[in-house]
Amino acid sequence: MIVYLDLIFLMNFLIDGAILLTTAWVRKKKARLWRIAAAAAIGALYVVLILFPPFGWFYTFVVKYIFSILMIMTAFGFGGLQNTLANIAVFYVINFAVAGGIIGTHYLLQTSGDVMNGIWFTRSGIRFDLNTSLWFIAVMGTAAAALYLSVFRSAKRKERQGEYLAEVTIRIDQFESHCTGLIDTGNGLYDPLTRTPVMIVEANLLEHKLPESWLRCIRSSEVEHMVSLIGHEAHFDWQDRLRLVPYRGINRGTQFMLAIKPDQVVIAHKEQKVEANKVLIGMDGGKLSADGTYQALIHPVLMQG
Repeated sequence: MIVYLDLIFLMNFLIDGAILLTTAWVRKKKARLWRIAAAAAIGALYVVLILFPPFGWFYTFVVKYIFSILMIMTAFGFGGLQNTLANIAVFYVINFAVAGGIIGTHYLLQTSGDVMNGIWFTRSGIRFDLNTSLWFIAVMGTAAAALYLSVFRSAKRKERQGEYLAEVTIRIDQFESHCTGLIDTGNGLYDPLTRTPVMIVEANLLEHKLPESWLRCIRSSEVEHMVSLIGHEAHFDWQDRLRLVPYRGINRGTQFMLAIKPDQVVIAHKEQKVEANKVLIGMDGGKLSADGTYQALIHPVLMQG
């Protein structure tokens, strides 16, 4: 028997690439083609390797799962445990759907075959074991249905959330930063002196511009200690733009958020484009979205222009 490894690699590369692109579409993620291609190549390489006897142990559940995680990490990055697990779940659901479709179509098109000892033999040489435990079918069917329901709900939640996502551009002097923001109707944070609305962003977006000691204070929610650092650190170009905005934390007393006065903030939402000049950029030391969907909370007043 002659095995054409190049054709096997190419076929699996295209199938894995299509499944990864579908995963990105379901998860509402921007897929970078070079990362999708690299992940698909890993999956295709796995199929080629298991054809060689020395790599026969690759055909185990643990190794299969490790390769699938490696593919997901390569295609979409990490972005947190919850985000990665959701990506893996969607990836497997789509794989099951594709595999089920292929097997179902093949079975539907068969016109003849034989059953021998519980095995269905077809003319194409493909066979299916029909002697499966009822308990196995019940458990796996329930698990597959639960996984599909979880993925479906997650996708619907992402779709609803997508209605409130916008592209944000922050301009300060010659610096420009881009991110995705969520229009937060519950955000009522203003600078109490000037009544300027505050848009909250992850401090990581400006980490290359802020001194390391300031970032540590922001991440540890000890911004009030920065007052003693201002003037003692290396020269900071935006020092005149700094503001301390008081706010009340959850189950805590009054805290302070470090904010910067930008030159302009541009928000693009669907067909609407808003340019705001009266706005402060408040910096949060953590992640605003567990799965990295957005990196800013847009004050609803800004959408009114």
